[in-house]
Parts: sequence; C-alpha cells; structure tokens
Amino acid sequence: MSHLNPYYKGVALALLSALGFSLLPIFGIFAYREGVNVNTLLFLRFTLTALFLFAYAGARKQAFTVSRRQLALLFALGGICYSAQSSLFFSSLHYIPASLTSLLLYTHPLFVAILASIVDKERLTRSNILAIVLSMTGLVFVLGASPAEVNLIGILMAFGAAVVYSAYLLLGTRLVKQMSPLVTSAFVASFAALSLLVAGIAAGKLSLALSATAWMAVAGIVAFATIMAMLALFRSLELIGPTRTSILSMIEPLLTFSFSALLFGDRLTPLQLAGGAAVLAGAALVIKARAKEKAG
Repeated sequence: MSHLNPYYKGVALALLSALGFSLLPIFGIFAYREGVNVNTLLFLRFTLTALFLFAYAGARKQAFTVSRRQLALLFALGGICYSAQSSLFFSSLHYIPASLTSLLLYTHPLFVAILASIVDKERLTRSNILAIVLSMTGLVFVLGASPAEVNLIGILMAFGAAVVYSAYLLLGTRLVKQMSPLVTSAFVASFAALSLLVAGIAAGKLSLALSATAWMAVAGIVAFATIMAMLALFRSLELIGPTRTSILSMIEPLLTFSFSALLFGDRLTPLQLAGGAAVLAGAALVIKARAKEKAG
C-alpha cells in the first residue's frame, strides 16, 4: 500500500478498519455457539489487545507518562464507558440479528450531536436537526417493518451501546489532544480488561476453559476486529482526517449485514434496507454538518 498517494491510502485504511470492525459481531456469534459468555469474551479481547498495544507502542518509542487527571479520564473511558458499551453491544447479539445490532450502533453520531449540544453547548444547526429526523424516520422503518424480529431487550441494549459510545467519543476527544491515540487505546483496553475481570470474578462468569473453535473466534476478534481495525483507523485519521474516515466507516453495518446474511441466513426486508440507508445517510450528514460547523 506504500505506493498509493496519502489520500487513497487513507481511504483504503478506513475501509479496512470498517471491514475489521464489521467482523466483531460475526466472531462474537461463533464464540457464543461454543458456550463462551459475554464477560469472558470481552475480558480476553481487551486483555490480549492491551498487551499487544503496549508492546507496539513501546516498540515505537511512545511515551507512557500520564497525569493523575489523565489516568482518571482513562479509567472512565475504559473501565466504565468502553466496557459497558462492549457488554451492551455483545449482549444484544443474543436477542437480535448481528446486522440490526451493527446498524443501531451507527446511530451514535446522532447521539454525539445531541450530547455535544447539552455538554459542550454546541449549536444544533438546521442541517443537524434534519439529519437526525432523517435517521429517526429510517429507524421507524427498520424497527417497524418486521415486528417478529424486533426483541425489545436487544433493541434497548443496542441503543444503550450507541449512547454510551457517544459519551466515550466525547470524553475521548479531550484526551487524544493530549496523548497519542495508540497509548490512549492501550490504557483504555487495560482498564476495560480490569473492569471485566472484577465483574467476572464477582459474578462467577469468568472461564478460560474454551474449545479450540472458541479460541479461534477470540483470536479473530482480537487480531482482525480490534487490533487491525484500530491501527488502520488511527492511520486513516492521520491521512484523511476524522470526517472522511467517519463517513467511510459507514460501510461497516453493510458489511456486517452481508456476512450475517451469508453465514447465518439473517435477512432484512426491502423496507428495512431502505430504512437502514436513511439511518446511515442521516448519520453521515450529522458528521459533515458538525465538521463544517467546527471549521466555521
């Protein structure tokens, strides 16, 4: 990929990152079929990811010094927000199709805009409001077109994951201005692993006696859906910026839907597909409108 100019390289890496993240629920379902519970799956994901990221950051001579305030923020990001978001996201897979879970997570740009208007006093422009209305209309079609597939618990968990992820992104933007994204992610993964370790021991739900197939699913989540996806995302952000990267990442739910349909026979009706397109279009417009507002 070194022969590509920086723009096309950034685009390719954004798409590669989206491909990696789209595999998260797919590998998760394979792990569940082997009897792995959510707590164990996520503990292994974040522990192995943290070990790799610290080793990688050390090899790149990244500084690990953090202030007490930064450490507190990192704990809030990893130990509370990211562990909660991941738990909600993966738990929802027990109730609704992977394609629907992934699509609902991508309402997070709407929640980011709403939370930013409350917390950071960002102005909700007319473009933002129209985009949010477009996405919400799309959601009505997605959730109302096939009531038999809509499990309320799964829907609420997926929406909860989107809301918590929005808070994570808003909090994270305060840190990445002060620290390397790579080091930030290593600490976030570490605190998430610690939080899940404590929760797993307290609930008696931590078990490392996994089958070979389950370990392969865990390895897929760590290698492709976390480490590869994260590193590609960081580099894409450097090359083409957050707005273009975020909009290109919108391909993620479409990829998850394709894998889910191919491997598990999940299907969305034509009306749900149209609604899903409206949700993603609205989210993309929110990202563009916020970027334009900040630039202005």
